[in-house]
Amino acid sequence: MDVLGTGKGPSAPSGTLAFLFSDIEGSSRRWEAQREAMERAVARHEELVRSAIEARNGYIFKTVGDAFCCTFASAADALRAAFAIQETLEAEDFSDVGGLRVRLALHAGVAQERDRDYFGPAVNRVARLVSIGHGGQVLLSNAAYELVKDDAPPHVVFTDLGSHRLKDLAQPERVWQAATGESGRDFPPLRSVASFPNNLPLQVTTFHGREDDMRDIKRHVADHHLVTIFGSGGVGKTRLAVQSGAELLDQFEDGVWIADLAPIKEEQSLMGVVAQALGVNQSQGPLGDEAIIRWLEPKRLLLIFDNCEHLVDPVARLIDAINRRCANVRVLATSRQALGMSGEKVFRLPSLAYPAGLGGRIPEEAMRCSAVALFVDRAMLADRSFRLTSENALLVAEVCRRLDGIPLAIELAAARLRMMSCAGLARHLDERFKFLTGGNRSALPRQQTLAALIDWSYDLLSPPERSLFDRLAVFAGPFSLDAAEHVCAGDGIEPRDVLDLLCSLTDKSLVVAETEDDEERYHLLETTREYAWQKLRAQGVADRFDTAYARYFLKVASDLESRSSAMELGEWLRRVERELRHFRAVLEWSLGEGHDVALGASLAAALEAYWWHGGAEAEGRYWIEDGLTKLAVSEHPEIAERLDRAQALLTSRILFS
Repeated sequence: MDVLGTGKGPSAPSGTLAFLFSDIEGSSRRWEAQREAMERAVARHEELVRSAIEARNGYIFKTVGDAFCCTFASAADALRAAFAIQETLEAEDFSDVGGLRVRLALHAGVAQERDRDYFGPAVNRVARLVSIGHGGQVLLSNAAYELVKDDAPPHVVFTDLGSHRLKDLAQPERVWQAATGESGRDFPPLRSVASFPNNLPLQVTTFHGREDDMRDIKRHVADHHLVTIFGSGGVGKTRLAVQSGAELLDQFEDGVWIADLAPIKEEQSLMGVVAQALGVNQSQGPLGDEAIIRWLEPKRLLLIFDNCEHLVDPVARLIDAINRRCANVRVLATSRQALGMSGEKVFRLPSLAYPAGLGGRIPEEAMRCSAVALFVDRAMLADRSFRLTSENALLVAEVCRRLDGIPLAIELAAARLRMMSCAGLARHLDERFKFLTGGNRSALPRQQTLAALIDWSYDLLSPPERSLFDRLAVFAGPFSLDAAEHVCAGDGIEPRDVLDLLCSLTDKSLVVAETEDDEERYHLLETTREYAWQKLRAQGVADRFDTAYARYFLKVASDLESRSSAMELGEWLRRVERELRHFRAVLEWSLGEGHDVALGASLAAALEAYWWHGGAEAEGRYWIEDGLTKLAVSEHPEIAERLDRAQALLTSRILFS
């Protein structure tokens, strides 16, 4: 990597900038096959690209291999430079290397500049955007399009290519193609996340601060059948695994699939979650290792097991079977403890780097540390006016040091800037930690740091906010406002107050809000959910809210059952699957743990149509048979009758298959 312009040329522009990135399509293969010819071709390419950029007031701040990274004060100038690059390269004879086709992407935004280089979400976004294009294509983000649409060169045609998920997995980007003359030819579909088979979840914030760790994970996945990301709660294991999966999408022709194990407790549910994530047919008999292994054997894919620590033994058995029989399957696991398996590559995930001593006094120096960069990114989400300056850099560095570089702790702290200054934040943290350690800072282990910060955030909540936060621990996955109102209201919380309380908890980063199928849904991160559950259990009311939760989702399942014949099957299945984590949690609580067998049996029967049409026959048979075994039939004959009918239906599916 070369940083260009250091010490020479124009000064680095600042403010809201247009970023133009270029990349030669398929150059790696040609470097291997035609090294001398490529050296000549790329040198000529560099002359032409540099000339086109500099003639239109562009600032080249970096080259990475044969890719150019540059900024413009004007988005219109950046677009003109893009067209000039395509035209000059098209006119050049590169036939000795089979032609050089360059893809370009334009995005506009604010970025952090240091040492004549740029960092931040805007830079990451344009890098992701250029990676989904094709040689000869010019792509624009929606932000760039809005800036240039009324000031574009003559005869430019903009084509709306729709919304696309980029590999940063943050909010989808609306992508535009800009073309003029011959450059307007048809191109293949964009190589965005949706063009590869996967079930990777959308992320509500940008990936930040783990680039080196991600490179290590990608290398380990290439060399080992099983890689386990191991670390304490809140250190960012899940986010790193998901982002690494996105980066590896184009290396696994059968996709990247994630199975979230956090909401489940039983081995049978483990098989159901993995089968659902992969799309394994469950109609051939009992669901176990063998069905999943047979499905995986001919595949080339990456399977992510997330949150394994409470199911180490059954997860290890399943992964061992996969490793022995599925040569082209790689497994990436996250856990608070290693799985202890032969051939396991354990990657201990450290906290983010933070400045030592006075090293964080200078903003440019502090931003080199990933903990500070993450804090600044999240602080700007909490307060758009926030900037890292020479006045606050040392305070921010000290906050990150006191939080041991734990990402979740940093995000919780940065959210407080909505209501206090950096100085106030540092002062309150200092008081909290002195109280916990008796003034001995060195006695503060990392897990206690996170607990202390959540304690601090919790103590600052109003009594109704605390009550709602505790009660939300019963939800095994994303939930709706209606669910929160029905399950959590009472004892000082009116249903009409739940929305305001949820919004307040979201503002404080204790609850995550995201739009799912045009509906706002909420969830707790697993670490904060565990914290809330401990609080709820300490109050002696956990059983009450577990029961309310189970009854609510039995009603949801019953309502869906009554509507199954009136809805289009695909839409009905989508609605059931959206709540499937909750249904499984209720089945485990009611049948698996024996808290309310009649309720669990009723739920297993209500999901009859899903077990059949959703391809989950084996999982359905397990819960139906469990219900029939444990149910007092004489007390609940109508439930037993429904279970018998559902069992007969699913058994006929096996015979038919």
